[in-house]
Amino acid sequence: MTLYIDPPTWPGHGRMWSHLVSDVSYEELHAFAAGIGCPPRAFDGDHYDVPAERYPAAVAAGALEIGSKELVRRITAAGLRRPKGRARA
Repeated sequence: MTLYIDPPTWPGHGRMWSHLVSDVSYEELHAFAAGIGCPPRAFDGDHYDVPAERYPAAVAAGALEIGSKELVRRITAAGLRRPKGRARA
């Protein structure tokens, strides 16, 4: 199981956000996100938007901290990247 999270540097809705991804499968991603309390509505096509206050829980549960560019590179290489406008699972 390999999950990745970037630092909470993305502003939105009065908070800072991270992105949580898997380089294995969406099923793995959904299970991990549910385990750390992310609601299904936080899924955005190929990642979960994770608020800064939930970041420590994701890391404690095993998500590896990596930069945003590396995160995108890994999910693209795994064939799991879905640019905006593509069908969502």
